[in-house]
Amino acid sequence: MATKIRLQRHGRKSYAFFSIVIADVRAPRDGKFTEKIGTYNPNTNPATVDLKFDRALYWVESGAQPTDTVRNILSNEGVYMMKHLRGGVRKGAFDEATAQAKFDAWKADKQKGLETLAAKLAADEKKNAEARLEAEKKASEAIAQKVADKKAAEAVAKAEAEAAAAAESETAETENTEAPAEA
Repeated sequence: MATKIRLQRHGRKSYAFFSIVIADVRAPRDGKFTEKIGTYNPNTNPATVDLKFDRALYWVESGAQPTDTVRNILSNEGVYMMKHLRGGVRKGAFDEATAQAKFDAWKADKQKGLETLAAKLAADEKKNAEARLEAEKKASEAIAQKVADKKAAEAVAKAEAEAAAAAESETAETENTEAPAEA
């Protein structure tokens, strides 16, 4: 029986998540499977993988062929690295303890890289937030300046209108006082 390691889809159209399963190549995608060895959720950042490492290693060493996506997942989790190291142990290149030490060093280096990447992303996000805040402050200041200019222009126009009205009323009063004097 030819076996494949593949993804089995679950969830809605807009929020799909997957189980990593061992299945016969003739079985449908979401149909019968032999064993569930993990889950994969691509909706999170970074994607979340929960894998039974020992069972995945067993099936890879037994000859189960993964799909492209599952091969990438298993490679990122270190299953193929451990398979390679176990091959070296079988050939006598080094012992089991050395293989485990190399794998642990690889895993620690990978974890350090992920932490560095997460710190960089957090710093970039903080920098972008500060830039957006500064741009918002500049926009608010520009709007406040426009409002102040408009209010000043309205005040000047109102003062001119009052002065014109006062001048007009003075001329009307002087005309009213001059008119009886002429009569």
